[in-house]
Amino acid sequence: MARDPILKVRGLDVSFRTNDGPVHAVKGIDLDVFAGEAVAIVGESGSGKSQTTMALMGLLASNGEARGSALYRDQELLGLSERQLNKVRGKKITMIFQEPMTSLDPLYKIGRQLCEPLVHHGALSWRKSRARAIELLELVGIPDPKRRIDAYPHELSGGQRQRVMIAMALANDPDILIADEPTTALDVTIQQQILELLASLQKRLGMAIVFITHDLNIVRRFADRVYVMRLGEVVEHGEAGTLFADPRHDYTKMLLAAEPTGTKLPPAPDAPVLLEGRDVEVVFGTGGGGWFSGAPHQLRAVDGISIALRRGQTIGIVGESGSGKSTLGRALLRLLPGEGTIRFEGQDISKADRRHMLPFRRELQLVFQDPFGSLSPRMTVGQVITEGLLVHEPSLSTKARDARASEALKEVGLDPAMRNRYPHEFSGGQRQRIAIARAIILKPKIVVLDEPTSALDRSVQKQIVELLRDLQKEHDLSYLFISHDLSVVRAMADYVVVMKQGRIVEEGATEAIFEAPREAYTRALMAAAVNDTRFR
Repeated sequence: MARDPILKVRGLDVSFRTNDGPVHAVKGIDLDVFAGEAVAIVGESGSGKSQTTMALMGLLASNGEARGSALYRDQELLGLSERQLNKVRGKKITMIFQEPMTSLDPLYKIGRQLCEPLVHHGALSWRKSRARAIELLELVGIPDPKRRIDAYPHELSGGQRQRVMIAMALANDPDILIADEPTTALDVTIQQQILELLASLQKRLGMAIVFITHDLNIVRRFADRVYVMRLGEVVEHGEAGTLFADPRHDYTKMLLAAEPTGTKLPPAPDAPVLLEGRDVEVVFGTGGGGWFSGAPHQLRAVDGISIALRRGQTIGIVGESGSGKSTLGRALLRLLPGEGTIRFEGQDISKADRRHMLPFRRELQLVFQDPFGSLSPRMTVGQVITEGLLVHEPSLSTKARDARASEALKEVGLDPAMRNRYPHEFSGGQRQRIAIARAIILKPKIVVLDEPTSALDRSVQKQIVELLRDLQKEHDLSYLFISHDLSVVRAMADYVVVMKQGRIVEEGATEAIFEAPREAYTRALMAAAVNDTRFR
């Protein structure tokens, strides 16, 4: 006897009203989810994966509209009021969002944010909810959860924030868990742990998982069935084993084959040092007082690091989540307070205040890990990209700024006509390309790229790697390339720094690090990457 799906989607259609006319994001798709199974929805950025599930959860932007039918255990989800939806989402159907920093309230400690769904949906007391929250943090691999429960979101790494979101989604043992790129910000070792965690929880709780990703090779080890989406349509679907063994559609075959390739040649030996850090330290204070009391504690996020970036060089900074990679990048740009000496083109900027740093800002750009959190929702993409020009080239006319915006969008592979749209109208991958365009429009000398490809599908990653190489060659740029994705680092960097717990454990030429790592920690990272089929 055939089973009935617990989630039955028929003719789902999602469109958005924009300044350039309607955008048809999802085009009449059908989808089934059965109890206890893992269903993957895969495709490139902009294929409609996330908008499909956002429509099911009633979370479309105000200019979005969903039509069709979505039955959860015979209850129609489309068209429910907020009050009715709240009886389902957060308890029966939960979601792990792609961008955790925008989903976590920066004003509250993570402990309180974890406790709220437990109190609201689980009817626990605040005291019992705290104990359960600590269990959840431990379950998802947060170190020292009894202390970390009193941290604010900004005190956690990108990967740690994403694990907090997973803990929140699992809090009330949901019937269906929708995981939207849940491993995007995680290093290869933690990624494997999270996948194993989700699989074990699925088996133990009997819940269904809808796994949204651009990476078919992650799905290979995780999903029972797969839906492949392209331009809002399902182009292929079926059992995971069958689809991977014998993909029928050319688009599916392309997704399986896409991977960044090539190597980066080192700069000339006499290339000048542009940015230098000596004995750089960054210390954060955590805990102490507040709604959840905790003993004061100091976290040494960057512990006495020295690094030198030459003109035309790309230094890859790798390590697990929480190793201090992003903190080091921000400290070198003087975006975080710290100790030690930092020089740009020979000038000591270690103690420069905001006013004295302004002339250097144009030359020192940063592409953030979480592009949506750094893009103002009230500004069009054109306004976001040209905001820096208003500061550094105030004499430019509106027409000239608009032309520069069009040029920058073309450079990152986006249609210039999109500049009149707002950030929420773009996919995660498209938003990340917008963030890159905002940095390169000022023609800087140094760009710190903090996980610039983490939200991009493999085919677009390959394009972005080639784009960054071309820009580097054309403008003699220098990059600090921060990433947990070792295959991308290998294709981008000519020098690699391996970090663990705020310190450098190994560094050297890229091929030397990848072919003959000396330290056990580096070897463990490489081994985890080799176990990922993308890296073979």
